[in-house]
Amino acid sequence: MLPAIQNELKTLLLSLHFLTRIPTPFEIDYTPERLSSASRYYPIVGAIIGSVAALAFFLASLALPTIVAVLIATAATALITGAFHEDGLADTFDGISGAYDRARSLEIMTDSRIGTFGALALIIVISTKVAALSSLADTTTIITALIAAHILSRTSTVIVMATSRYAKPEGIAGPQDQTLSPINTIIATFTALVAIAVIALVLTPTTALLATAGAITGHILIRLYFQPKLKGHTGDTLGATQQITELAIYIALATL
Repeated sequence: MLPAIQNELKTLLLSLHFLTRIPTPFEIDYTPERLSSASRYYPIVGAIIGSVAALAFFLASLALPTIVAVLIATAATALITGAFHEDGLADTFDGISGAYDRARSLEIMTDSRIGTFGALALIIVISTKVAALSSLADTTTIITALIAAHILSRTSTVIVMATSRYAKPEGIAGPQDQTLSPINTIIATFTALVAIAVIALVLTPTTALLATAGAITGHILIRLYFQPKLKGHTGDTLGATQQITELAIYIALATL
């Protein structure tokens, strides 16, 4: 029993190490198989990231206007992740919108320089997230939205990994492109369902339904954008999936 618990802890820590810059205190014993299994804990890591954002927002909101507090919370998530997902968003939009064919899109996405489409995507997505969050009713709603959106949006990336193939033979997401065990998707989805239930309890069932609808809409829209051209996913498109799904949740909640 103890070895099994230790193995799961190492898998969780690998997920944390992969998605954030939070130091991990133990040896993780990296293997490609463990990295693939780590996807089951992406939503839990999302809860950690969202909690950091929520704490940053709460502390800032004690002395600053809501929009400034939301900006600080957004900056906190970029710092804790090393802007990992934002980088994927920019690369995805540069690659998909900056080329006519699949090979050229994949080539552009490996370029570390940011282009016009990537820059515009970052500006529009981040500014819209800040605007949508700032429009929410109160501190409790914003804090709940931050935590839930980071959970649901990372569940969205797991679903992409589980239902499409990796689009290139190498890259940071390559080791994860083994066929995901169904248990990974089940655990990630269960975590998302718990988050939805918490939204319903803390706020209202209508709010939970709106958050779910936003997550589903964002997931579908970003996949319609990159998947027809790439015929699969990359590490960059997973980052874009997280960002667009998170954004869509905030927009959905802003309709309240």
